[in-house]
Amino acid sequence: MDQPVVAFDWMRMFMGDEPPLFLLEIVFRIAVIWLWTLVLLRWIGGRSVAQLSLTEFLLVIALGSAVGDSLFYPDVPLIHAMLVVLGIVCLDKLVDVVIRRWTKAKAVIDGVPNEVLRDGHIRGDGLSVNKISGYELLEMLRLKGVMNLASVSHAYIEPSGQLSAFPARSPGLGLAIVPPPELGTPPPGDGPNCCCGCGLLRDDPGRCPACGSLRQTPAMQAEEWRP
Repeated sequence: MDQPVVAFDWMRMFMGDEPPLFLLEIVFRIAVIWLWTLVLLRWIGGRSVAQLSLTEFLLVIALGSAVGDSLFYPDVPLIHAMLVVLGIVCLDKLVDVVIRRWTKAKAVIDGVPNEVLRDGHIRGDGLSVNKISGYELLEMLRLKGVMNLASVSHAYIEPSGQLSAFPARSPGLGLAIVPPPELGTPPPGDGPNCCCGCGLLRDDPGRCPACGSLRQTPAMQAEEWRP
């Protein structure tokens, strides 16, 4: 039977049960696995974290698990870990070839862009597909320098999770998102109003037919925006 764990056993907590020379073995393991993984990652090519697709994100997770276990577990042979890393990278290369050759496969594996805004109006179905809220979309637009929804003709959530937005040629009236609507909005006036939830221009009180929101605020003239 295993020996019972002694609480606050400082030697066990800091050094473990392995001999002190095992610390040098850990350093050697790190060097071997790091070099091996670096070579393979250079082979498949690299991207910034913000550009990782779903398959590449899974690659990072799988590599992290395979590499991490081999660094400090003495019962994990290095050749086993190296074979696992090679297998994961080869699988990623195979998926990459499939995506390049078959468009439908790319749509299934990586996903497709989803429209979340059109002509200053937030598309609720696009938000649902990407599982984000309207406030999150407004934040992403503000980070691109957008001050009014009417300044944007189209916006998409790309398969990478990034937002792509395109300026309107002739900006009109729309929902001002600076300052953020979460901080409060002026009450509706006698002039044109717009829905606080999706930016839809309104000419009557009551629930918004697009998003169901009851809140309205005066529509503001949008200025020309350039990304």
